Amino acid sequence: MSEQYQKAFPVSWDQLHRDAKALAWRLAESGPWRSVIAVTRGGLVPAAIVARELEVRLIDTVCVSSYEHQDQGELEVLKPVSDEQGGEGMLIVDDLVDTGRTAKFVREMLPKAHFATVYAKPEGRPLVDSFITEVSQDTWIFFPWDTELRFVEPIANMPADARP
Repeated sequence: MSEQYQKAFPVSWDQLHRDAKALAWRLAESGPWRSVIAVTRGGLVPAAIVARELEVRLIDTVCVSSYEHQDQGELEVLKPVSDEQGGEGMLIVDDLVDTGRTAKFVREMLPKAHFATVYAKPEGRPLVDSFITEVSQDTWIFFPWDTELRFVEPIANMPADARP
């Protein structure tokens, strides 16, 4: 983890599925939704779960690149989404709103869409309409697609300066 992240929040596939389904529960009464827009790449899995739970069949992506591992870089639109109605009736889904840079950018494309994320950090939280879990700004979320299972040395066998 980089110095700006003091805490780690590992998310398992099961936890992500439960949290995305909880997001769908929260969104069910706000619809109906004519489409779900996944913010790639992180929003793909939660968007699929939300779309399934809400019975939305029209799914699209907006492809925005802003992260290089743990460092945020310049925003780059790889594939936009346009809509004559400004996003009305559309549900944008992402895994996380962090600083809000990506959310602000996507909101400008679809200002009338409902923006939902599974996780939210304080800086970006005001830019989304719905979320499930808030984590502190100094927490790095380890999503299941970025991690793999491996053996971890018992704490008693670790050098004192390497212990959590």
